[in-house]
Amino acid sequence: MDTLIETVRIRNGAAPLWYLHVRRLATSCRALGVPIPTELITPEGGADRVHRLLVSRRGLVAGERPVGSLAPVRLVTSKVVHRPYPHKLVDRERFDRALAEAKAVGADDGLLLTTGGQVAETAIWGVFWWEDGRVAAPPLEIGVLPGVARARIVEIVGDIQEQKVTIDEMRAKPLFVANAARGIVPVASLDGAAVADAPETDALASRFWP
Repeated sequence: MDTLIETVRIRNGAAPLWYLHVRRLATSCRALGVPIPTELITPEGGADRVHRLLVSRRGLVAGERPVGSLAPVRLVTSKVVHRPYPHKLVDRERFDRALAEAKAVGADDGLLLTTGGQVAETAIWGVFWWEDGRVAAPPLEIGVLPGVARARIVEIVGDIQEQKVTIDEMRAKPLFVANAARGIVPVASLDGAAVADAPETDALASRFWP
């Protein structure tokens, strides 16, 4: 049974990206034949946290968890091969393996590559970089998740430059990662090598939350 996940950040008592979550959830529900929940209520109030929704043909289940670390992320190239992940489903076994693999070598997350060796996404983040002053990211057509954070970045910058890149081509680029729970976070290192800082990342991060 298909079960969709939405992890919604509650920040200063509000869910600033709720509208983007609802839009993606509705799109995935229609694509997978899952009824769109009629009891969706905008989460609000209380401490900063992540509101987690599980949506399936059986209905809606809600829960909460802490936000997690906002420190710069240490990435390693994963041995786990990326497979298309166009909808955010609970079937995340390959991502769990990539994350465990990264933790075992002292990193924070694993960067998955496609069967053709193209950079895709990490276990818990979308991957971005700066290309001649523009935000770039792997193309959605290779099967990366259409993340809420990616949609928010498009709102801010107007357009993302989609590029297919290998891990070697990525090493020299100023990288950052983003997701809807933690926002935009710089990448500290890739496979143990320091990643160049980019002031543009901090500037974009400051505009991420509406």
